Amino acid sequence: MSISTKYDPQSTEDKWYSYWLAKKFFHSEPDDREPYTIVIPPPNVTGVLHMGHMLNNTIQDVLIRKARMEGKNACWVPGTDHASIATEAKVVAMLKEQGINKKDLSREEFLKYAWEWKEKYGGIILEQLKKLGASCDWDRTRFTMEEDLSEAVIDSFIHLYKKGWIYRGIRMINWDPQGKTAVSDEEVIRKEVNQKLFYIRYEVKSDGGVQEFLTIATTRPETIMADAAICINPNDPRYAHLRGKTVHIPIINREIPIIEDEYVDMEFGTGCLKVTPAHDLNDYELGIRHKLPVIDILNDDGTLNELAVILVGEDRFAARKKIGAMLEEGGHLEKIEEYKSQVGFSERTDAVIEPRLSLQWFCKMGELVKPALEDVLNGEIRLIPEKFINTYRHWMENVRDWNISRQLWWGQRIPAWYDDKGNWVVAKTREEALEAFWEQKHLDEDPAADKEGFKNQLAGFIRQDDDVLDTWFSSWLWPISVFDGFKNPDNPEINYYYPTNDLITAPEILFFWVARMIMAGHEFRGQKPFTNVYLTGIVRDKLGRKMSKSLGNSPDPIGLIEKYGADGVRVGMLLCSPAGNDLMFDESYCEQGRNFANKVWNAFRLVKGWEVNSDLENPNQQAITWFENRFNQALAEIEDDFRQYRLSEALMSIYKLVWDDFCAWYLEMVKPAYLQPIDQQTYEATVSYFEKIVCLLHPFMPFLTEELYHDEIFGKRAELDCCIVAAYPRAAAADSAMLKDAEVIKNLVAEIRNVRNQKQLSPKEALNLQIKVNSGLDYERWLNIVFKLANIAEVEFVNDKIPGALSFRAGTDEFFIPMEENIDAEAERERLNTELVYLQGFLKSVEAKLGNERFVQNAKPEIVQNERNKQADALAKIKIIEESLALLKA
Repeated sequence: MSISTKYDPQSTEDKWYSYWLAKKFFHSEPDDREPYTIVIPPPNVTGVLHMGHMLNNTIQDVLIRKARMEGKNACWVPGTDHASIATEAKVVAMLKEQGINKKDLSREEFLKYAWEWKEKYGGIILEQLKKLGASCDWDRTRFTMEEDLSEAVIDSFIHLYKKGWIYRGIRMINWDPQGKTAVSDEEVIRKEVNQKLFYIRYEVKSDGGVQEFLTIATTRPETIMADAAICINPNDPRYAHLRGKTVHIPIINREIPIIEDEYVDMEFGTGCLKVTPAHDLNDYELGIRHKLPVIDILNDDGTLNELAVILVGEDRFAARKKIGAMLEEGGHLEKIEEYKSQVGFSERTDAVIEPRLSLQWFCKMGELVKPALEDVLNGEIRLIPEKFINTYRHWMENVRDWNISRQLWWGQRIPAWYDDKGNWVVAKTREEALEAFWEQKHLDEDPAADKEGFKNQLAGFIRQDDDVLDTWFSSWLWPISVFDGFKNPDNPEINYYYPTNDLITAPEILFFWVARMIMAGHEFRGQKPFTNVYLTGIVRDKLGRKMSKSLGNSPDPIGLIEKYGADGVRVGMLLCSPAGNDLMFDESYCEQGRNFANKVWNAFRLVKGWEVNSDLENPNQQAITWFENRFNQALAEIEDDFRQYRLSEALMSIYKLVWDDFCAWYLEMVKPAYLQPIDQQTYEATVSYFEKIVCLLHPFMPFLTEELYHDEIFGKRAELDCCIVAAYPRAAAADSAMLKDAEVIKNLVAEIRNVRNQKQLSPKEALNLQIKVNSGLDYERWLNIVFKLANIAEVEFVNDKIPGALSFRAGTDEFFIPMEENIDAEAERERLNTELVYLQGFLKSVEAKLGNERFVQNAKPEIVQNERNKQADALAKIKIIEESLALLKA
């Protein structure tokens, strides 16, 4: 079978992905093998593939493919998250385009539209992941709002409620005026914002004496209508005379008291604080201590309501500007200053968060966090990289109760039921709610009352809570619920696949999701949900900016795949993405990945094009033995990188093994002369090595490797004999002494090539080489390689330096090339002097480092030894150069 001159990713990718699906290579069922399980971080059902998804899912696919090749029962569970806030916003926008207002729909009508939207658009991102090569078990695809998973959410709510860990109360919460829902503390992103600090004059009520004003600094003049008091510090002598007095709020002229509290920072602003309990958490707590009224002047969309008295219906930010102008016109504004401060934004909609008092449902976190924190601190669960452990601990030790209710329709509806008298119960169904209300009545009233009559009478008056649960309250159950661990807690799948092995996710959801999954694992299964958490970096552009649509700096992932091939994009991204560090993405990385794919393809074409002559002797045994050792050495390094989750380093080791060691060195060592055949033994060894390389590359480059694996050069393959399930190479012992010798030989060849370049000698012109051996290296075993790669005609071993010859060093051995009429003594002297100056400077810097006692005492021993090795090497080279210069003078 002939092989095309160029690798065609598109036809190859479609062909093999369809084949893998048809033959069920991605599918997993419990059996006797060791399981290896990953659950995908479910992307939002609203989502389309972006560069962060590309990185995250490529890493997952590398790990799952490697495990599959190692003989493990690899199971990668895909799915999507219902994303309450984002999806509801999409559906509301779609309805608006159709001239439909959500307020005009019943809940059931709205949800019908939402499900239609989900069925039409919700699977886009999963289809895009297939283009990347993601080998998920698509038969297991789950959705966080499917019936069984929703039931698990409701059951977990009821379980925690019965334990007393879920409660309902009025609290100051984070309100998203755009999403029109509460969001948790973790969903608030703090950003530094340039604002204006307004210095507002409040007139102190006098008894007819001198007019006096208190100046208050605030960034939110639009909330003065909600002021309940002015607060001063009781230790502040400037305001001691104002104790017990009152002031008038500018513009609306409402009278409010002056109160005292040590909470006030005497150094900030003017040392006075306006207290607005409805619109600031700290003010709310002050209000509780001093029994102040709560005046909420904002509607749920961020506009001013009737309690504001003025500017009713205006947006809060428009009102801010207008109030500023009104204060200035009325003489109530002393000055305005530029001011930077931290402002909370909704993680979902990017709207400025509004602190708001609201009746919400909360989950107590005190007991839930304990095992989740302990798992990470004692190493039971490993965070990679470890730098995130302290961040995790800080958050877990300072966690607040979780606001779990959302004022939306899309999501799992809270299983709380209310009667017409304000009583409420928590129950899974309407029938169970009626039973619960009866039990309340049975305890409180006449035990002889008619139960059925009571329930029939009440049935028309109970209603379910309108709110839904936070999306994270469903996704925290993901590793359990995808295996039906709630519906059937002792089923074979949950017992086999749980706990899972690795979780690959982004650091920004370490608390939203990862920590909560650990809590849920312990609470509902009594054990951790996974063992390793690999935290990827953020994909940024080459200027370091986070990728976003607004900046226009986020490339289309599918477009990259079409241009560079899925394997090229996968390699390009992973070559520069160490765990936990941000990836500064540049399209050139994908080009590098494509070039690597072409390099492998062309190397394969070279080997496939060789003609074999079985009568020939094998002249390449040294090269064959060297590459076998080098392969095993590299494989041991790669395995260590995988164990440490250094996937970028593992790929770079493979890249160098293939590009440098195999293509640039081994193939050059063994390839026959032009139009000449190769011996059988060398050919078979080379084909065997290529097959191992193909298997080694497969987790990173699945499409190219599957295509090559099925070439006839490897023999006829059975229907299910595919690279995706081929045995992953296993490392054997490597001969380190031989590998060290090989590096000397490679340096020797490189130096001879440098001589040719410097002297502008034709590569076809054979040179003579003289060797002064100072080491124990057996050059006789390597001469065939030196003759071939450096085009050497004759080698002579000498005991003394050769006057007038070009000289250089590899290792501790010295080499001489007699140049006869070709040598320019003056030019050679200049070259050697230049090299000598460089080496003397290098030696000086190394010796300065070694002369630093702090470095020698504090650095790792291997680092110090490495510097000493550099020192010894530099000294030896300097000695040889000085001797060579002396010979030139002679």
